Amino acid sequence: MIPMVNLKAQYAEIKQEVEQGLAETIENCSFILGPNVQAFEKETAHYLGVKHAIGVASGTDALHLALLAEGIGAGDEVITTAFTFIATAEAIKYVGAKPVFVDIDPKTFNICPKAIEQAITSKTKAVMPVHLFGQPADMAAIVELCQQHNLKLIEDCCQSFGASINGKQTGAIGDAGAFSFFPSKNLGAFGDGGLVVTNCDNAAAKIKQLRNHGSDVRYYHDVIGYNSRLDEMQAVILRAKLKRIDQYNQARRHVAHLYSELMADLPLITPYEDGLGEHVYHQYTLLCDRRDDVMKALQDHKIGCAVYYPVPLHQQNVFKQECAGLSLPVTESVAANCFSLPICPFLADETVREIVGVIHSALVA
Repeated sequence: MIPMVNLKAQYAEIKQEVEQGLAETIENCSFILGPNVQAFEKETAHYLGVKHAIGVASGTDALHLALLAEGIGAGDEVITTAFTFIATAEAIKYVGAKPVFVDIDPKTFNICPKAIEQAITSKTKAVMPVHLFGQPADMAAIVELCQQHNLKLIEDCCQSFGASINGKQTGAIGDAGAFSFFPSKNLGAFGDGGLVVTNCDNAAAKIKQLRNHGSDVRYYHDVIGYNSRLDEMQAVILRAKLKRIDQYNQARRHVAHLYSELMADLPLITPYEDGLGEHVYHQYTLLCDRRDDVMKALQDHKIGCAVYYPVPLHQQNVFKQECAGLSLPVTESVAANCFSLPICPFLADETVREIVGVIHSALVA
């Protein structure tokens, strides 16, 4: 079996450091917002080039708390993409706002700035672009729109840790950025975890308060908050991986570029790099009008593959009523033809060639 992500190989590389750190944490019994969480927050803030990094329980919580800290609430509209995981829109609904779905760029699959501009109304309070699959969105155009219309800009960076635009990390461009540490992410924990980043002192203070039951001082509560703290043991694991994140992302790019080189002559469309930012390939996602044939061949050879995402958010049952009549043709076409191949820092060249060989046979034979 060739899995989508080889977490066992990654663990073998960091096993000694992680196990030592976990053992020390257990010995010290510092389990909640302990020294490793504090150190990880400082290390990620430095890496990402932001003033504040606040560890939370998941990427979904990171999006939710970022919206709350930026004052987004009932009656507000937040423009975002329908071609993403549902957590993006869930977080918007959690604060009582309305997600306004717009179409995507046909090459990058990221939210289209022109579509954002056309969707702005008097109720629009924020834009939430997703740096999908590790490809940074067109942030220069989006920043300009937000400045023109006085909108908050909250980056969904749940798939883009380490991706950059002109040397600036995703998450460090908008008013706030939200990251996920789900195990399969480029920087992944051994369970759930998340991070909110911001350069605003007031927003950072609000997020710290909200993640800890609305409390700044133990047993004194100023607002209704949440129990959303990054786990100390997950911080141990994330600190070990953070040291290697550039190495891991470069290895992902190598795998992706080899895939694209080997499939250049096949009747499919490989991922596009727009040159505006550095892609970190959380997923290697391509388009093919014979997707089912290719995926069946891969599955027959016990090669992992998946569709991200088969049903766009505006067509999901939970949003069907409020999105009735909404047509997003590019999003719908991409969802009908996209599929993803195995990618991780430990995928050998010969394995990539084996995978491409199966695809070649399925499409050419």
